[in-house]
Amino acid sequence: MNYLNITRFPGLDYAGTEAMNTLCTNLSYCGTDIRVVLFTSRYENEGKSSIAMNVMRTLASYGKRVLMVDADLRRSTLARNYRFSFSQPEAFGLAQYLAGMCALEDAVYQTNLPGAYILPAGRNVLDSMQLLASSRYGEMMNILRGQFDMVLVDSPPAGVVVDAVEIAKYCNGAVIVVGYNKGRGQDIGEVAASIAKTGCKVLGAVMNGVNLKSFRNRKYYYRSDRYSAYYKRYGDLDEKVNKKVKAGRSAKRK
Repeated sequence: MNYLNITRFPGLDYAGTEAMNTLCTNLSYCGTDIRVVLFTSRYENEGKSSIAMNVMRTLASYGKRVLMVDADLRRSTLARNYRFSFSQPEAFGLAQYLAGMCALEDAVYQTNLPGAYILPAGRNVLDSMQLLASSRYGEMMNILRGQFDMVLVDSPPAGVVVDAVEIAKYCNGAVIVVGYNKGRGQDIGEVAASIAKTGCKVLGAVMNGVNLKSFRNRKYYYRSDRYSAYYKRYGDLDEKVNKKVKAGRSAKRK
């Protein structure tokens, strides 16, 4: 199998880590038949790719064998944002496989995260629907479903292009990522309805970009006094540690 190195993968703070743990736990409660999960959004720049990548990392840390399929063939940003470094000079991806230019095993890469694998988009294409609607895509998904514990599919925004609805046909469930204070509830409902018509179960939505500290100050975040105190304790501790580290670095420079 080919290999790629994810050279840029920002870590999460305490709240982000807990949110990912909760999301992955909720996915496990959806049933053993939910093996292929679509991540999409209504608009661009709502963070669906970031959520999907962090779910991949979290599930892999649980000992799962997880594959991320980058199905955004029009404007993929995963390889650039996470700075994929490929082990071979010619890197294949989903576009090349669907076009019949390579075998499936040539387009799937083991990563430097144990248990995490990636099928990158490959080259951008103008007519992505011609590839995604081909029988080759459906056959590929059936093969991958049998090789991995979980397959995550990052698609273009469902409210912008029709690709996500086509991709949903081959997924067991869908997670809609919603940017905080972005868009209308009606628009999100329309996306959910479009996905549901394909037979793909809409598992729920994830709100992204929320300022948890401002929510906590307004008593919206962690109503329980016990968990609120726990978050405050470790959140403040992280800030103190960071300040000490910065102070130590400044002293060394002097």
